[in-house]
Order: sequence, then structure tokens, then C-alpha cells
Amino acid sequence: MPTRTRDFYEIQERQRRRSLLLFAVVLAFHFVALGLIGLALLATFGLVFGTGLLAAPGFWPRFLLIDLAVASVVAFFHFQDARHNGPRVILRRLQAATPDVSDRYHAQFLHTLDEIRIAAGLPRVNAYVLPSFAVNSLAVIEADGTPAVAVTEGLLAEGTRDELQAVAAHELAHIARGDAFYLTLVCSLANLFERFKEALGAAADDETPDCGSRRGGGFPPVLFYFAVALSALVMRLLSTLVSRERELLADAAAVELCRSPEALGRAVYKAHVKNSFVGDFSLSYAPLFIVRPDARDTSDNLMGRIFSSHPPLMTRLGALSGMVRKRPRAIIEAVWEEERDREAARGVLLSYEELRREQLELFAGPDESAGASGPPDEDRVWMLAKPGDTPWEGPYTVAELLCRPRFSAIMKVRNTQEGVEARAREFPQIRIALHNLARKKPLAPGRRNLCPRCHVPLAETFYEGVGIRRCGRCLGLLVDAATVDRIIARREVGFSEALRMKARRFRETAIRNPLRRQKIESALAADVPCPNCGYRMTARPYNYQYFVPVDKCLSCGKIWFDADELEVLQLLIEERASK
Repeated sequence: MPTRTRDFYEIQERQRRRSLLLFAVVLAFHFVALGLIGLALLATFGLVFGTGLLAAPGFWPRFLLIDLAVASVVAFFHFQDARHNGPRVILRRLQAATPDVSDRYHAQFLHTLDEIRIAAGLPRVNAYVLPSFAVNSLAVIEADGTPAVAVTEGLLAEGTRDELQAVAAHELAHIARGDAFYLTLVCSLANLFERFKEALGAAADDETPDCGSRRGGGFPPVLFYFAVALSALVMRLLSTLVSRERELLADAAAVELCRSPEALGRAVYKAHVKNSFVGDFSLSYAPLFIVRPDARDTSDNLMGRIFSSHPPLMTRLGALSGMVRKRPRAIIEAVWEEERDREAARGVLLSYEELRREQLELFAGPDESAGASGPPDEDRVWMLAKPGDTPWEGPYTVAELLCRPRFSAIMKVRNTQEGVEARAREFPQIRIALHNLARKKPLAPGRRNLCPRCHVPLAETFYEGVGIRRCGRCLGLLVDAATVDRIIARREVGFSEALRMKARRFRETAIRNPLRRQKIESALAADVPCPNCGYRMTARPYNYQYFVPVDKCLSCGKIWFDADELEVLQLLIEERASK
């Protein structure tokens, strides 16, 4: 007899029943663990051996009753913490964010998720995007019972629409089958032990070597650390055992929703070969992902298969390719053929010098000459008091004054135009500027949306699906810091040989000598106002892996890339990822 498909509410009821079984497992685990810890503590203080305590009448009933009571309380709070705080902690550690509807990659993900959600019969699914170059995805059940699907920026950049549909179908299959609830709960339970272990590790790092001898030995801390590590290992093994076969069943259920086993196979293979750790990753979260985040570093031997939370790659590809009567090699070849076609279809970006020589007229706006001079600069009438032989420094504009190091509202300021000396907070112009700065409003509205180099208006445009502002004269770019990773993960455009030569020169000169500060020192001496808020931008490396110096606004989170800097950064990261 065919079985009737359960609706979402019946699945939720089944999940609650399974959670009771899981609570019983957690209670039994805490009962055994706390009992062993209790006996170890009694042995530590010499209350077991040589005292006859174990043979005393009534000891074991009282000990087991106390152990059961303490284990019940600990298991209850552990279970409630995992149920209500676990999903939030997992998403926060992975830096999950809601999709940006103005980004066409994110919009496509939302539309695809809605299509598959309707086909699966789910009433509501939250969507999240993880800022990672890895190709991966996961499904969780949030504290209010709402299912959620999260994908990485790498998946959005590398996956085709049918592959994105297949991945969404896989995650929604986990949700519809009730796997996501169970795995979220198990990973959340393991997450508590991970936090305990990290706290103990931080305490051990802060402790000096002779502290243990002054405190009478280090046996109890070692004992607790061993207990927590053993607990985390048991929870990880539990999550491994419950997730391996579920991946194969979810693959089969996903094919029923997306009708494309080949697309799902291509997505799984991409996730294996283009994978890396995701966010603040813990191995406790591995069962949640469509592919184990450290799959490239996991050996395909007996031990690797035993402790892996996912079935082997070729097992999954074999099952999916068998549905379309193909071999797994055909799916792998299709992925690399698609990669070659995509590389050939990329447009080519030219360097600043090439554009100035050949295509500068494409970027020149009709009113550029009229606005080339920009608005008149604000009068520099503000002097700042300082200790030493020179009592005053300046003159500055209001924006420059607020950007001075260690400036505060109680410092003494002089207005040379009015001849008034007072605390900075007593001048209405400075109070208004501080108010605007606190609320991320422009300090100097007349200088807003102007290129910090050329002082011409910036034009709004798109770069690899991300909204940016571009200067038509110097070709500098103003990009939100939160969206730079999206641009780097996507590969819509290629680069000319001149840009590649710039990237090689930069690698040879700057990366080999990361302390080189010529541009940073010159930028610190100049006034580089943020085109968005007017606050002085600071010259910093993009990050500690790629020392490309850029101008960052610490007030509104914008980044100013001079001509070709963003392209050089993309080239450096792409070439490093391909090695």
C-alpha cells in the first residue's frame, strides 16, 4: 500500500515526539557522565579508597538518586538552551544575513527557494546568505519552529539556476522529512560542549605555568577538560551516525521536487572541489551542510568514512547518475565543460591606462565638465588647542576637525573668523556635525557623493550584480564593505593582460613586503573624505590575507578603491584559489 505524504504540521508533531526520545538520550548521557565525574571527585579528595565509603549501606541508592536529580536538571537546561538558542548561535557564528533583494543573485535565490517551497508544500521558509567563497548550503529549524535555508555566496556565484534549484530542493527535503529539526537539535546540543571546551582552553592559555603548582595541582581542571572533550566527541559521533544515510535519502527526495538528478550531482561535485571552511566553523555543524565543509581535507580511507558525517562523493554521484542512466564521470565532465564555457564567456576588463587611451568617452558624463570643479571648499576657520610650544594646530574645516586623532567634544577650539575660544561642544556647528556623525549622516552635505580624488559627482552603476558608485574621471569605485565579498566571489568578468601584469607587480613588491607603507603614509597626510558621510577615510589593507591598501570609512562602512585596485584584489584571490 502506498504511504500518504505527511503535511508540514504532521511533520512538526513527529519532530516533537522525536525530541522526547532525544531528551531521554541526553538525560542518560548526563546521568552517566555526571556519575563518573562525581566518583572521580570523591576519589580526588580521598573519600573513596581506604574509607569504605563505597561499601557503606545506603550509599549507592543516595548517590544514584542525587545523580539522577542533578542530571535531570542539567539535561533540561541543556535541552532548552539547544532548542531555543542553538539555531541562533549557529547562524550568528556563520555570519548569516538576510538576502539583499536589490542584488540579482540574492533575488534569484529567493525566487528559486519560493518555487521549491511551494512544490514541497511548506508554508514558510526563511532565507539566509553566508559570506563565504565556499560552495555549500544548510538547513536549520529556528527557535520559533520556522525552517530556514542558508546558502553561501560561493554557491550563488558558481551555481547555475537548475543547480540552485536542486540545492534548495535538497535542503527543503531535509526540512520536509524532519531531518533538519533533528540535526539542528543534535548540533545545538554539541555546540554547548564546544563552548565549554573553548572556555576551558582560553582559561588554560591565560594561566601561567606555575599557577597550577600554587593551586595544589592541575588534576581537577584536566578532569573537567577531559569530560567536556569526551562529551563533545560523543555528541559529534551521534550527529555523524544520524546524518550519513539521511543525505542519500534527501538526495532522492530532492529529485522528486526538482526533477533534475544531474543538476544536483553537479552541485554536490562543485561543493566538494570548491570547498573550504565556512565562517566561524565548528566540526559540530558539519552534519547540517549539504557537503562536509572540510571535505577536501578528509581522506577517503576507512577511518575517514567512519568519522565522516556524509557519504562518500562517488556514492552520492553514483546514485544520482544512475537515475539518468549515466556514469558519475559524465557528471564530472559536465562540470568542467561548463567551467570552460563560463571562462570563455567572461567579458574582459581593461586597465585604467587602456581605458583612458581607448574608451574614456564611454565613462564621461554629459555634465562632467560643469561639475569638475565641485562645490567650493568650506572655510578653514577652526583651530585646535594642543599642549607644547605650538598652542594651536590648524586651520581645519569642521569635517577635518572631527577627524583629528583623539578629538573630543571637551577639547578647546578657536574660531578664527569670530575670534571665539571655547570647548568644542559649545559651538553649534560642531554639535550639529557630531550629531550627524553619530547618526551616520553626512558631515558636509555639499561634499556628499563626490569623488574624494577629483571632486566630481559619482555615478551609480552595477558591478557583477552589486550596486556601486563610480567616478567617471579617475574610475575610482565606492563600494559597501559588506558587498565586496560578493563581487570577489562572482566571475562575470575577466581581466586584460595589463591588469594581470599589475597584479603580478603588486604581488612581487607589496605582498613580499607587507610592511611597505608608501601609499598609506601619503593617504594619511591627505584629506580623503568619505563620499557617503564626509568622515575622513583611513588607509588600511583590505584584510590580513591580501594587503591591498584601500581607503576605508570607519563611520559608514564604505570602501574607496582607486582605479584598478578592486580588479587587482580579484585577480590575487582568484589566482590563489586556483592553486
